[in-house]
Amino acid sequence: MNILILGSGGREHAFAKKISESEKINNLFVAPGNAGTDAIATNLSINPTDFNAVKKTVLENKIDMVVVGPEAPLVEGIHDFFLSDNELVKIPVIGPKKDGALLEGSKDFSKQFMEKHLIPTAKYKSFTNATLEDGKLFLETLQPPFVLKADGLAAGKGVLILNDLEEAKTELEEMLSNKKFGNASSTVVIEEFLDGIELSVFVLTDGKSYKVLPSAKDYKRIGEGDTGLNTGGMGAISPVPFADEEFLTKVEERVIKPTVDGLQADGIDYRGFIFIGLMNVNGDPFVIEYNVRMGDPETEAVLPRIQSDLVDLFEGVANQTLKEKTYEVTDQTATTIMLVSGGYPEAYEKGKEITGYDQIEDSIVYHAGTTKNNNKVVTSGGRVMAITSLGNTIEEALEKSYKNIDKISFDKINYRKDIGFDLK
Repeated sequence: MNILILGSGGREHAFAKKISESEKINNLFVAPGNAGTDAIATNLSINPTDFNAVKKTVLENKIDMVVVGPEAPLVEGIHDFFLSDNELVKIPVIGPKKDGALLEGSKDFSKQFMEKHLIPTAKYKSFTNATLEDGKLFLETLQPPFVLKADGLAAGKGVLILNDLEEAKTELEEMLSNKKFGNASSTVVIEEFLDGIELSVFVLTDGKSYKVLPSAKDYKRIGEGDTGLNTGGMGAISPVPFADEEFLTKVEERVIKPTVDGLQADGIDYRGFIFIGLMNVNGDPFVIEYNVRMGDPETEAVLPRIQSDLVDLFEGVANQTLKEKTYEVTDQTATTIMLVSGGYPEAYEKGKEITGYDQIEDSIVYHAGTTKNNNKVVTSGGRVMAITSLGNTIEEALEKSYKNIDKISFDKINYRKDIGFDLK
């Protein structure tokens, strides 16, 4: 098969690495890709949301399957675009259609979906600029901290957790009246704060059956001890030690089954990944959010643990034969540490030469914000590289990752030295 992966981050490099191991693969393309994907696939400089450019590429390269990495093309309807085009209709897209992508594209939709299908989640109400004053009154009925979520896609920045009531009212006005997050915050979901430990569970579904992928926990804050600004993710651990068999059984019974069944009941033909952001509240799972693709950097910790042929699983998704596919996961722990540019998640410089990444032993290097310049690999984003290691314990895997990180260098390199600190 000829396969096209859409996206350019660590998640897409992880997909490319896993897909390239398959006996079913002939040619692999990544659009736009990075310096890491360039070494194992053909990078194509097109924008994943430019559907006509994607079509041209698919036809020119005789692509047999498209794997969508990021959320934007899914929310904008790339799967529907393929289904409505006579030349593309028979080419499977791994990722939901527009109606299913609303689970991530609209917080209000996803909360209504959970309420309808009795999936445990925080109590909430949604407000628009027309009901701003009602929103302020609703805040007065809640205990702090107050959780405000922009309804639409806001590049991971649309959630505010505030301790002060007056500040929460001011921010609500900023979001609704002053469009703090643009159109993404034309509706705002206010919900009660859930106190617990966060984790993510990933599901691959063909719309009828599903496979539960390994659990993972990512670390969003830039600073050690989970302090400082939120980022796209500074590292991840898989599996999550506290997500034992008893807890994961609750997740499957109370969250995964009702989600897959609910999509079917609502007439949504969902084929792809469901990323379920969970809060473990005293041993019970509550859904914080859905995403309609794999997470980053969680993908870099989850995929190395999957021992089955990923392309074979994707064929099962496309043909709705996923139930028949063999699926195996290693018991080993994977730890992923993200190397970031100095200044990230605020202003940072690009174009810094990266050295030492080719000296890595017994770990996997996933490129994220990298590109090639005069045959040198240089930084091109805030999150630059992810270093993943497997071990029999968290400590063993972390030791490998940090030992290898010492070999890598670029100007103002930054990373957290405490990933997994709360799990050991």
